[in-house]
Amino acid sequence: MIRSDNSGLQALRARAYALAESGQFANAHAVEQALVAEGWPNIHRALAGDYARKAISERCLTAKPH
Repeated sequence: MIRSDNSGLQALRARAYALAESGQFANAHAVEQALVAEGWPNIHRALAGDYARKAISERCLTAKPH
């Protein structure tokens, strides 16, 4: 059970990173809202750590057109 839960959280983080890298979102909060709209479960659990939010925010900034 823990293994499948962990792989689900990893899939959610991977999707969050992909959205952030798309350049369509300004910050981690906007990516989180997009994940909610897509219907992902356990969003708050997957993105609870500062590391995940910081990584998403950095990817949003890097993906912005200059």
